Amino acid sequence: MTALETAYEPALATVTLDVVIPVHNEEADLEASVERVRAQLARLPWSARVTIADNASTDGTAVLARRLAHRHDDVRVVHLAEKGRGRALKKVWTESDAEVLVYMDVDLSTDLKALLPLVAPLLSGHSDLAIGSRLRHDARVVRGPKREVISRGYNLLVRGTLRTRFSDAQCGFKAIRRDVARAVLPLVEDDAWFFDTELLVLAERAGLRIHEVPVDWVDDPDSRVDLARTAYDDVRGILRLGRSLLTGRLPLAEVSERLGRASADAGAGRLGLQVALFALVGVASTVAYAALFLLLRGWTGAQSANLLALLLTAVGNTAANRRLTFGVRGRRHALRHQVQGLLVFGVGLAVTSTAIAALHATGTTHRAVEVVVLTAANLAVTVMRFVTMRTWMFARRR
Repeated sequence: MTALETAYEPALATVTLDVVIPVHNEEADLEASVERVRAQLARLPWSARVTIADNASTDGTAVLARRLAHRHDDVRVVHLAEKGRGRALKKVWTESDAEVLVYMDVDLSTDLKALLPLVAPLLSGHSDLAIGSRLRHDARVVRGPKREVISRGYNLLVRGTLRTRFSDAQCGFKAIRRDVARAVLPLVEDDAWFFDTELLVLAERAGLRIHEVPVDWVDDPDSRVDLARTAYDDVRGILRLGRSLLTGRLPLAEVSERLGRASADAGAGRLGLQVALFALVGVASTVAYAALFLLLRGWTGAQSANLLALLLTAVGNTAANRRLTFGVRGRRHALRHQVQGLLVFGVGLAVTSTAIAALHATGTTHRAVEVVVLTAANLAVTVMRFVTMRTWMFARRR
């Protein structure tokens, strides 16, 4: 038995919409919410079902969910042995046979009249994902000032750090096409509340189209979300996801190509981010080079000190850029990358050796002046090194 224990009741034929409601100890609200959702789905022109994703409930939620599944042919229940909204959605969405997969919170804070405009762009092929937004100017929201500040602050943080364009990451009202879900979900690591944000960021970076629907939303005063713990986990998630995007380790280009979206370069590592990381590695390498040169210069001549310092820092620079700037993991091709790096080192050596020889030809041998001249020569080689790494050494090949 795996960690996720699942029972589907009953087995249903393919439907157009699969509305998933993740629950944990929600026996008080579950039945009324399911009936409301069913009534709204009955007004839509597509076949649909409701899936109750029970997240390891310890009250009567599981029993009530089974009763609802037996009572209605368009209701099923999935039982999970572990908690986690993200875990539940991954499980159900990955295994669902529906064309469009919907998620909504059990409290139904969002007015269900927004369901039609949420799913219509996905069924027409216009968009890949759709989200309800409480932060659009035409949304109508009723909630206290504390939650208003937290929500807006979080979304500003996401937009500022992860450079996103969607307005509301955490509204519990979303939809995704089945083919998109199966392409993107394997890349989503979070199993809890950060799941929504991570899914949207990855989809946006892969060039997928996200449709936003302004919603009428009324805050649930009985919400049991631990705000402090959720905020802490979200910040950790932002840092982890940001690092993954900076290093380019996520195969978003493959997702883009598979779904026929954007360009083949989508997700391959934004130029600006790679330049920033390359610059940081370059600064560290330059400082290390200067320190090594001064240390070795006390034991040997300028040309020998330059050779050894440049060789050592070249190996370290290649390894650091391989992992941090261009997101290459594992030992595969590591030796080849170092050989290519040494070829670039050879060019750098020729440039810096020429620079030091030209300096000595003027009669200047002061060590501080040597360091300045060699550092300037190394900076001139830096642009060539970055272009070589991006287009040759670490280029992503189809």
